[in-house]
Amino acid sequence: MANRWIGVTVDCLDVQRVARFWSVLLDRPEGPSMPGWVYLGHVDDAQPRLVFQPVTEPKQGKVRLHLDVLVDDIDAGIAQVVSLGGRFTGERHDYDEGVVVVMADPEGNEFCLSQFY
Repeated sequence: MANRWIGVTVDCLDVQRVARFWSVLLDRPEGPSMPGWVYLGHVDDAQPRLVFQPVTEPKQGKVRLHLDVLVDDIDAGIAQVVSLGGRFTGERHDYDEGVVVVMADPEGNEFCLSQFY
């Protein structure tokens, strides 16, 4: 059997809140989960699942690995993230092929919204 990528795990103080944010943003339903954890998707899905695990310490510093989320409209994407409890970090990069903005989820985990032209 070949190795394959099955998921990304996010440390959370409030697992339910952060999982709900990502579930709505990515339109990914909750799958089978261990008690206290939330999994979005299933291990056999075409896309890797997102796993939210409880931790006792808050995030410190910039995350070294982040998700990139493709949107059709960058302004609408920013508005959706903010309405779900996330925030715009103020960092924006405009390129010939599109725009990338750095956002944060409700616990401050950074991720990028990208719109390509």
